[in-house]
This record gives sequence, structure tokens and C-alpha cells, in this order.
Amino acid sequence: MSRLVERPGQAAAARTVAAGAPGEAVTRSVVATPPKQRRRWGLFAAMVLVVCLGALGNVWLHAATTTAQQVVVARSTIERGAVITAEDLMTVRIEIDPSLRTVPGGDLAGLVGERAALDVAAGSLLTPESVTQENVPPAGQSLVGVGVVQSMMPGTQLMAGDQIRFVTTSDQQGGASTAATPVSVTATVVGTQTGADTTGLGAQTIITVQVPTGDAAQLAAMASAGKVAVVLDSRDR
Repeated sequence: MSRLVERPGQAAAARTVAAGAPGEAVTRSVVATPPKQRRRWGLFAAMVLVVCLGALGNVWLHAATTTAQQVVVARSTIERGAVITAEDLMTVRIEIDPSLRTVPGGDLAGLVGERAALDVAAGSLLTPESVTQENVPPAGQSLVGVGVVQSMMPGTQLMAGDQIRFVTTSDQQGGASTAATPVSVTATVVGTQTGADTTGLGAQTIITVQVPTGDAAQLAAMASAGKVAVVLDSRDR
């Protein structure tokens, strides 16, 4: 025979069930299920909103304080005198020194059709001095390439715009000349590049220079003899 026993004062009802031998009982407690917690979706949404607003604020602050600007750079190498095309140029956004003269990205279209005033390497920033409306070389001027061995070069790297002289180092007829005044031709450097070793004295530097048309033939003859030295006179631009 079974008997239920209630224990007053407890939150969960406890029932005692008699089983087995007389006098023995098994006590089983029944505990009420705790109420489910309600999820606070509104609070969660508010937290997400605060995080998003903070991120947007940081982006705005960075954009407002950065010095990055859109500027024009060369997409590919542009040789001096070449007509600039739209495919030669592109714009990039970079942080630049305010003292550096650059071409704003919005002016890219205005450069198309102009001529390169000097050699512009791929990836280089363009400046207002990089372009010109004049032909290069201009009328009355000629471009001449002269190969010079390293031992006949100045100890500093030549740059476009340098004023130099090519001076003969021996008699152009093949004999040494110690009494005669060396022949010299004044020129303006347009660009330089490293050439091959054709004399056994090391690789030559090919210097492209602009000279008056009347001096072009003489300088070409001096260059063909391979006996010229370079004198750097001025770097005034």
C-alpha cells in the first residue's frame, strides 16, 4: 500500500512512496522547472548600433584629417618629346608633402596631347614641368647620344637639365695631342642610361644631350671616336 507525504514549507512538493519491504520507503523530490529568461533583443540591437556608429566616426575622422590627395602618375615610361596619351597616365591617392609640386588627379585629361618635357619613368609623379607644348627638341636644337666610359665621367650622377661639356681626350686623327687645345662641345643633358661594354674598359654610360643643330655633327664625330670626357659645368635649371 502506497502513501503520499507532503512536506510543508518547501518550494517543490516532495512525495514519499513506499516500496519493497514493509517499513522501507523511497523518497523522490519533484523540483519545479525554473522560468526561462527573456532575451533582451532591444539591448543587443542598441549595442550593435553603438559599435557601428563608432566605426563610422573613426572613418570620417581619418578622412577629415588625412593629407592624401589624388595625383597623376605615369602608368608606363614616357620618353622625352613623346606625345602623352591617356594610356600613359593614371591617378593614385597618396599622402604628399605640401611643398611638392604635383598634378592633381582632376587635371589628367588636360595632359593628354601634350609632349613630355623630360623622360618620365613608370610610376613617377608628374609635375607641371614634366610636360610642354613645344616639340622636343625645339627648332634649331638636336639630340645626340654619346657613349662615355666610367673613367671619363664625373663622380656624381648626371641629371636631366645639367649643363655639361664633351672634351676630346686625343687627336681625332688617332695621334696624341698635347699641344693643341682640346675641342669641346657644350650640351644639356636630357637623360642617361647604361650601355654595353664595347671597349673592354667597362660598361659605357649613354648620355642623350641636346645641342644646337650646328654642333650636332661635330659631337657625333667625337662620340664615334670614343675619346671624349665629360665636364659638369652647372646644375642651374
